[in-house]
Amino acid sequence: MEISFYKYQGTGNDFVMIDDRAGHFDEQNLELVSRLCDRKFGIGADGLILIRNKEGYDFEMIYFNADGSQSMCGNGARCAVAFSSFLGIVKEETHFLAIDGPHQARIANGNVELGMGNVTSIENKTEDFFVNTGSPHHVRFVEDVENYPVVDTGASIRYHDDYLPNGTNVNFISVLGDDHIYVRTYERGVEDETLSCGTGVTACALVFGSQQNINHVNIKALGGNLAVKFTAEKNGGFKDIVLIGPAEQVFKGVMSI
Repeated sequence: MEISFYKYQGTGNDFVMIDDRAGHFDEQNLELVSRLCDRKFGIGADGLILIRNKEGYDFEMIYFNADGSQSMCGNGARCAVAFSSFLGIVKEETHFLAIDGPHQARIANGNVELGMGNVTSIENKTEDFFVNTGSPHHVRFVEDVENYPVVDTGASIRYHDDYLPNGTNVNFISVLGDDHIYVRTYERGVEDETLSCGTGVTACALVFGSQQNINHVNIKALGGNLAVKFTAEKNGGFKDIVLIGPAEQVFKGVMSI
């Protein structure tokens, strides 16, 4: 059997994209998902995304982490929008379904602007924070994120008793300016640092923005630059959250399985 695929990346977060509108891909075959994402024996990616038809929506995004687990992925969703535009499913604007519910998005000025789900609150964790932006994120401010032990510290927090049984993603922030932060992320499911994490930078932007009383935050990640804008509500929640950044096709191919 042969699988046709495309490879996309959004600020270094990379994904195997499959047009599965015919419904041929067995989404229960998690071993296959992991093999396709394997960087030594497969295509290589942080995750795999199926694009499927869904009544009432332009498409459905079914997302898998590299280990076969499922979650919401902000950069993956932006790449799914770009891929769906490439396939001719959508034009500038779209309404699609992901694991955490419906999303709106648009393509503008070379970027994908992704509407994220509302966030009800930011939870204080001693000196750190916890935010669920469709995926769970632990957030910590550090002095020098460039030289911080992201993988070792991230792994220890990811498996902390507070987050069992499913664990959490872990984000580390250094402040670069009044509206500018540098974020590095340890991602569960990948079990390593990734070059960028869309739901992670969104969580960090909400924490930083609420502290600085601003509603637009620019983010530097290892894989490129992103931005997040939002509206803070009086009850401590957030709405109108938009993740903004590039999503690019890298290559296409066919793999025999």
